[in-house]
Amino acid sequence: MPHTSLPQLLQALLLSKSPLRYRFLSPVEWATLAYTLLTTLLVLVLLNGSGDAQRLLTARAFVVVGVAFFYAFYRWRPSRFTFFLRYLYPMVLLSFWYPDTYDFSRHFPNLDHFFAKADEWLVGCQPSITFSRALPQKCWSELFHMGYFAYYPLILLTVLSPIMLCRQRFERTAFVVLMSFFFYYLIYLLLPVAGPQYYFHAIGMEQAEAGHFPALGHYFQTHTDMAVSPGPEGFFRSLVEATQADGERPTAAFPSSHVGISTVLLLLLWRNSRRLFVWSLPFYIALCCATVYIQAHYLVDVLGGLLTAPLFFVASDAIYKRWRRMTWNRLTEKLKHHA
Repeated sequence: MPHTSLPQLLQALLLSKSPLRYRFLSPVEWATLAYTLLTTLLVLVLLNGSGDAQRLLTARAFVVVGVAFFYAFYRWRPSRFTFFLRYLYPMVLLSFWYPDTYDFSRHFPNLDHFFAKADEWLVGCQPSITFSRALPQKCWSELFHMGYFAYYPLILLTVLSPIMLCRQRFERTAFVVLMSFFFYYLIYLLLPVAGPQYYFHAIGMEQAEAGHFPALGHYFQTHTDMAVSPGPEGFFRSLVEATQADGERPTAAFPSSHVGISTVLLLLLWRNSRRLFVWSLPFYIALCCATVYIQAHYLVDVLGGLLTAPLFFVASDAIYKRWRRMTWNRLTEKLKHHA
């Protein structure tokens, strides 16, 4: 058997349909399993004995089974498509993990009164009320509702666009987005803040305008009614209302993940494609304004999102780099063994 150098083996494996490194769990799979394990422990510690516990534990078992299925499917039929499925599944699960935060946070006393008072102290009024009233015209309403809805296409654009560039960039981008979401979700699990759409609807707009912000205790444990979006009827307003009616819960107001994740997305676009960054920037600005305009967030929520986003971006990126170094070391060891 002719001698094959280590660089030749590396090149052969990395160019093959099933590189050795992809036989390990991917970073998004590790992140998903870690988040699943951590929230499982929280269920056992915080919610054990509650009516939600069994349902939440069963759901987490299905998450693990799904990760194992797509990993096994890739090992059975390695291809770019099955590799993509291994990344698609954890990303799709974000739509499950978001309302899941409500199942935790609703067991704690609501804290909206603190955040409404923070806005009052910061600017002397409630921006989520005065902003939409200052710009009630349909053109402004549609602009900001479009910006709010642009959050979802912006996620798809940021995660999928690197596929055309290189696989490594796709992996890194998907991981940073997923891990940033998990950082925000961990906060939402234990910080019960519903946002103006829920809180002002519960206490009455008159009290909110008068600066009276009573504590509601466990009110949102059984009440999930929210106020309608401000502004006249319009296409984008209807889209936002339909999206919120389907998946919104009285949870996850502080810090604003719409602002935080969108900031992370812009940082990724700046790194991956300056042209896409420039095209996305106006939508990002409209989105940040929209969170207050449609009364989804307090102003302090927006500031919290802007402050936490760079931290979560750097932390997620550092974790990815560490995973890649560890995987490369394992790959090198296996190649040395084969050589």
